[in-house]
Amino acid sequence: MGYHDRDLKSFVTAVGDGIEHMDLAVEGVRCAGCMAKIEKGLGTVPGITRARLNFTNRRLAVEWRAGALAPADVVEKLAELGYRAHPFDPAAAAGAEAAESRRLMKCMAVAGFAAMNVMLLSVSVWSGNVTDITPETRDLFHWLSAMIAIPAVAYAGRPFFESAIRALMKRSVNMDVPITLGVLLAVGMSVVETFNSGRHAYFDAAVMLLFFLLVGRFLDMNMRRRTRAQAENLAALKGETATKVLPDGSTRVVPVSAIDPGDRVLVAAGERLSVDGVIETGATEIDNSLVTGETAYAAAGPGDRVYAGTLNMTGALTVQVTAAAKGTLLDEVNTLLEAAQTARSTRLALADKAAGYYAPLVHSAAALTFVGWMIAGSSWQEALMTAIAVLIITCPCALGLAVPAVQVVASGLLFRSGVLLNAGDAVERFAEADTVVFDKTGTLTSPEPTLVDPAATPHALLGRAGRLALSSRHPLSAALKTYATGPVPGASEAPGQGVRAEIDGVACRLGSAAFCGVSAEKAAETAESGAHSLVWYREGEADAIPIAVAQGLRPDAGDVIGKLKDRGLAVMILSGDRAAAVDAAADALGVADRHAGLKPADKIAILEELKNQGHKVLMVGDGLNDAPALAAAHVSISPVTAVHLSQAAADAVFLGDKLGPVVTAIDISRRARRAMDQNLWFAAFYNVCAVPIAVLGFVTPLVAALAMSSSSVVVTLNALRVRLIARRLEGAS
Repeated sequence: MGYHDRDLKSFVTAVGDGIEHMDLAVEGVRCAGCMAKIEKGLGTVPGITRARLNFTNRRLAVEWRAGALAPADVVEKLAELGYRAHPFDPAAAAGAEAAESRRLMKCMAVAGFAAMNVMLLSVSVWSGNVTDITPETRDLFHWLSAMIAIPAVAYAGRPFFESAIRALMKRSVNMDVPITLGVLLAVGMSVVETFNSGRHAYFDAAVMLLFFLLVGRFLDMNMRRRTRAQAENLAALKGETATKVLPDGSTRVVPVSAIDPGDRVLVAAGERLSVDGVIETGATEIDNSLVTGETAYAAAGPGDRVYAGTLNMTGALTVQVTAAAKGTLLDEVNTLLEAAQTARSTRLALADKAAGYYAPLVHSAAALTFVGWMIAGSSWQEALMTAIAVLIITCPCALGLAVPAVQVVASGLLFRSGVLLNAGDAVERFAEADTVVFDKTGTLTSPEPTLVDPAATPHALLGRAGRLALSSRHPLSAALKTYATGPVPGASEAPGQGVRAEIDGVACRLGSAAFCGVSAEKAAETAESGAHSLVWYREGEADAIPIAVAQGLRPDAGDVIGKLKDRGLAVMILSGDRAAAVDAAADALGVADRHAGLKPADKIAILEELKNQGHKVLMVGDGLNDAPALAAAHVSISPVTAVHLSQAAADAVFLGDKLGPVVTAIDISRRARRAMDQNLWFAAFYNVCAVPIAVLGFVTPLVAALAMSSSSVVVTLNALRVRLIARRLEGAS
């Protein structure tokens, strides 16, 4: 079936101003050079106005002028460039990435097994060549090595061979081409030497080269797999259906995609909104915590705006829709999120340059070496062997492992400390941070609510209120459940309003002010008296009693703020919560720089301002409104209790109820960054020294492979030195 036979039009969306948009999952993207090649290649197609590839999830966003081309033309152009593309399907993309990771693991295992066995045979040949090994024994060992190495290379080298073939078929060169040439030439010459009973064979060089290269590629793939496409995480917050009010007054449950602006929808109490709109009828309280970070419920009535993703707590609403499947606040957050991720491209640009220079330089050096030795009167075998040595010794294994090796060690240390990394280069960016920005709600504060002043309410009364709380699904009721001795039989809950039951013959209620018979004036007056939320409790005809509930500061929040300042880091709080709540937390922690009532775009604006001032910001947040800021920051970390979108947007996630892992992440990362710099300098020094030696013919392909492998071992051992920081941190704690 050709591309034009496939129906791709259903995957195209109109974005306005006569522009059409399509998302594609692209196969075969290996490096930043591939990204530049795709974007530049599509940029030459008439009609295409934008082509942007997300290197992390291999997702390509393409836009073109309506009518200028067909969707299949984009796919065909990608095929001409050497890449297969499919309409973006998050599940399929994740499955393909998992399959590729398993494939690399198998190849790495085969190469590692072959390398160990071939090296055992090679050691015998090396020692025998300088003592008394017979030609027959040496030939036997060479043939045994060939029987192990040739199938292993054929299997384990497929990721490099296939990539190189695709590049050459499209008349281009990538980093896998010189790798493929070096491996195949080493194996080919080894077979020739084995047939001719030569003293040397280079099977060990080929399999060791493949093993180390596969290790680096697998580590890169494993890091990328831990980052999830953001669109998948938004699905958990988006309502799939809505109750549409028809013109005759009847209602019908329809998919959100069938809702248009101007339609009217019915939202029941306790239901999450699936659209943006304006309330026509009804009064309620709205839980905006996922969107704004505001912990207290906001009263809402006719004329007030409501947003998808928020929770209708107390009353039924009729809402006139302003945005449904597209254009909602959730979509705006996702747009900000993707834009922030795309903007972080400095390292990709550097990798692009490296990918552009490496292959031609290596090929040129090897070709010139071969020609030079032929001109000098050497045999073609000797000239070819020297050229192969250049190809192998210049393989950037040490350079490629310089950073990943440290990342793996640092990742292990961070894991032991309760920090899980989502991004491969997060360690580098943690080390560079000079400013730490905290969200308040759920980040500096504990995710579970607690009573502000338990002593202010009689213990017996708290016990009865706690028994009612056991029958409530309201999040604030969790603060009272610890005081309960057992549930109340027959308790009933009014969703979003409260719980009622008889305790010892007395009618009791726990819930909102209105549910407990408190006037709106008194409820407003009481709410203004503190920076906390209120749960009301009433027994019989007595006056209802307000119980102050808040998310208390995490137990080590003050200590962590102090340690960050001791390390020379500036600390700031950016929150969507009320000013009173933010000021209370900031004063308790000694943080002078604080901002309250912020929307997602406001947080990004402040982060951009800090960036323009030269600061590198570490963002710590957990809410939906923090997701774009987490992606826009230089580096970010989120608690494990955060919403899925924030966890996916963050570069790392920390476990537990304490903030201590934030400090640990910085300490380990700074040590790891020093090790990375040391490795990079060593790798550069190695290449500067090794290449001239290889060109002059002082090394064989075997020695070149050993030198290349030794350089990899050196950077790996240096990476392991980072483990010493674990002992220091454990001793300090």
